[in-house]
Formats: sequence, structure tokens, C-alpha cells
Amino acid sequence: MLAAALAAQQAGAQDAPPAPVVEALLTQKLPDIPGKEVLMLTVTYPPGGADPVHRHDAHGFIYVLEGEIVMGVRGGREVRLGPGQTFHEGPTDIHTVGRNASTIRPAKFVVVLVKNRGAAAVLPAN
Repeated sequence: MLAAALAAQQAGAQDAPPAPVVEALLTQKLPDIPGKEVLMLTVTYPPGGADPVHRHDAHGFIYVLEGEIVMGVRGGREVRLGPGQTFHEGPTDIHTVGRNASTIRPAKFVVVLVKNRGAAAVLPAN
């Protein structure tokens, strides 16, 4: 679902960077937080890979497993993250930068989204 949405956004772009590989690990309802669920994913950026600009309408927590990534939200500064480092984006943030810092090595990270139950994981930026 997430990979398809990201790929569709990139399909129209000429010379788009390689799309990330997204694997859903867990979707779990949160009974003590009515209407909410957690979606846990792994994302692998191939060398030179990047996301298109998007948003989540969720709290997104990122934990880098391998390689280095560059993340940023509208109005914030870009940050370069390596293994063991984290990043957060809130439900109103526009994710303007999400890319592999390397053009020769892949990068892999875990994403945990706390979102409305059944809502799309990735939404176009407004």
C-alpha cells in the first residue's frame, strides 16, 4: 500500500530517483486510544533513492538501521541520520526531504506510524 502510493507519485516524474522498497511489518489497533492504530514498516532506500514530497496525517517515528538518510519537513532543517538515530514528523508536517545520503550503498530504517484506523499511510502534500 505505501510502496504503491509512493511509486504512483514518482511515476509521473521524469528522471525520478529510485523508489524505496517498503515492507509492512505490523498493523495493530490501539484499544486504549479509540480510533487509532500503529503501522510499523521497514523502508529501504536503494543507492540514490528518495521519496516524493508527501505527508502522513500521523505521528511518524523513524529509526535508522543501516546506512545514512537525509530527512526534513517543511519549515525545518534537513538532518542527516545514521544507524541508531531517530526522526519524528507530526500529523501536519509535509515531508519534503526523504532520501538516501549515499549513491552507492542502500539505507534501511524502521517507521512507526500512529494514525487513524484504516487511514492511508501516505497522502499527497497539499
